[in-house]
Amino acid sequence: MRRVKIYGAGSVGNHLAHAARCLGWRVVVCDTNEAALIRMRESIYPGRYGMWDAEIELHTHATVPSGDFDLVCIGTPPDTHVELSLAALKEDPSALFVEKPLCEPFLAPIAALHHAVTAAGIPCFVGYDHVVGKALQRVESLVSGGRIGSILTIDAEFREHWAGIFSAHPWLGGPSDTYLGFWRRGGGASGEHSHAANLWQHLSHVCGGGRVTEVQAMLRYEEEGGASYDSLCLMQLRTQNGLAGRVVQDVVSRPARKRAKLTGTEGTIEWVNGYKPGNDAVIVSRAGAEDEVELIPKTRPDDFIEELKHIDQELAKAESESPIRLERGLDTLLVLAAAHRAEQEQRRMHIDYSRNYGPGSLF
Repeated sequence: MRRVKIYGAGSVGNHLAHAARCLGWRVVVCDTNEAALIRMRESIYPGRYGMWDAEIELHTHATVPSGDFDLVCIGTPPDTHVELSLAALKEDPSALFVEKPLCEPFLAPIAALHHAVTAAGIPCFVGYDHVVGKALQRVESLVSGGRIGSILTIDAEFREHWAGIFSAHPWLGGPSDTYLGFWRRGGGASGEHSHAANLWQHLSHVCGGGRVTEVQAMLRYEEEGGASYDSLCLMQLRTQNGLAGRVVQDVVSRPARKRAKLTGTEGTIEWVNGYKPGNDAVIVSRAGAEDEVELIPKTRPDDFIEELKHIDQELAKAESESPIRLERGLDTLLVLAAAHRAEQEQRRMHIDYSRNYGPGSLF
């Protein structure tokens, strides 16, 4: 039985705690705010999953046990991830998990996190759960099987008005009450919906495109009620092997639209999150033929259950090539940092991975 410690009693912390308990793991949750722990026990967890699980231990940071954990999860705001990760690494867990995005979209925290985790030699995973879901695995098998021939381009989009996010987090009054309303803290469309950028990058690896090396971007920044965020993040990407495509992330679209599409020489494959209630979908389209729609049963809790299952399986391997390993999450952060720089400097940004995410990685 694995033992997991989760930093943060908010939305992600509840999802991770529930997923871990579904796998029969022992769970400890800690938060700096005792009111957040009470809200988790009395409202969020029973509201989502039917009843409170008394086997979950709740602690403030002052009383939480240290050491002897198989997995430490950081489920707090992005601008706290580096500090908490440094503390967690000192506990020498079997693995570290950090929720997306890894940190703020600037080179200094990206490099600090990379250096710390690499020096510790502890496997680290990043919370881009969609790339280890069953629907994406089906897409991968179709691509590798040549179902639509050679891949020509990829499009990915996560468009969702964040009214839906705040309705699921009723303790928040709006963007200014949370990091979500501040792009410099890792929020806004670029951070909150960075699943789209990560999906694009993952699919590029699947079809042999490699890592992103060029970023063009257009962002719309908003100053509202004390918040400062990007409501729209448009990116055009090119990889080291010449694959080019588009990513769209926003917090203004309703209904929500979360999709990724691969266009090949013989048709298209589309991954659709939430195609209908309780189902994702994989859609194959070919000229002259009816669309082939394959439904993949999935609920929101399943995203986190499959993610923790994946991490459990990866820890049993001598060497992990997980699509949610640290390097992939860092690469996504680097693309987001490049997008902000591209908008602010009104030019195309290039990425140099030989700089290990430090100064000079963007030029």
